[in-house]
Amino acid sequence: MAFTAQDVKNLREQTGCGMMDCKKALNDANGDFEKAVEILREKGLAAANKKAGRIAAEGMVYATTCSKCNVGVLLEVNAETDFVAKNDTFKAFVEDVAKVIMTEAPADVEALMGCAMEGSTVEKALQEKILVIGENIKIRRFVRYEGPCVAYVHGGGTHGVLVAFNSDVADKEGFEAYGKDVAMQIAAVNPSYLNAAAVPAEVIEKEKEIMLAQIKNDPKTANKPEQVLVKMIEGKIGKYYKENCLVEQAFVKDDKISVGQYTANTAKELGGSIEIVKYARFEKGEGLEKRSDDFAAEVAGMVK
Repeated sequence: MAFTAQDVKNLREQTGCGMMDCKKALNDANGDFEKAVEILREKGLAAANKKAGRIAAEGMVYATTCSKCNVGVLLEVNAETDFVAKNDTFKAFVEDVAKVIMTEAPADVEALMGCAMEGSTVEKALQEKILVIGENIKIRRFVRYEGPCVAYVHGGGTHGVLVAFNSDVADKEGFEAYGKDVAMQIAAVNPSYLNAAAVPAEVIEKEKEIMLAQIKNDPKTANKPEQVLVKMIEGKIGKYYKENCLVEQAFVKDDKISVGQYTANTAKELGGSIEIVKYARFEKGEGLEKRSDDFAAEVAGMVK
């Protein structure tokens, strides 16, 4: 079956593959358009498998909410280079994946891969994007919260925060700005816990052990009476809460009040109640192995 230049053009537009790849696929398929698409997809799978071992620690973090469905999503998708994060095709893919998470509520990344997307599945769509973009791409992690949520993305996707609230004034003017302030606080200060009650008992016990050792190793405090040492440790634990717990932290926009006080003040102004229920903070590539080679070294390696 013969094919024309227009067929090659149509195949390129549908798949995003190179002109020569499309021409070869049509030739191998004897002009059968659907078979050519299948051949390119099969090549995409091969390319994806070949790239799967390559380090993907760049990419972007994305956060979004839906006021109508009362759901928020925070998502990290990684690629090999920061350049890809600025690619419109990559950005659109990340946004589409977030929509799937929002509507389908998968339990984890594995379940997400089997969700419907673009007439197939998320896994197939991911493999096709690897073919088009030419880099290893991985959907690393996500969280999905139900109820009033506020999302914040910093630096074009270097950091992302999603905060869930329990509030009867979430639809009032001023709540979104308040929520954004809380999300920005989390992005900037990175608290370890929501509040003092959320800190595990074993963590506090370990901190007390460290504090007691520090006090006894200081000549100025080593010989203090037991009751004085207890008071000193209580004071240090209070400081620990203020440094590590979101609600206890000094509000970055006004350090004379805590985030908890800012929340209470906002709730009073809006005529209702606000409770910060939970939050998630993602940093792009956090904890992942980074590529150590630079572009010049890569080119030199190719030349050799």
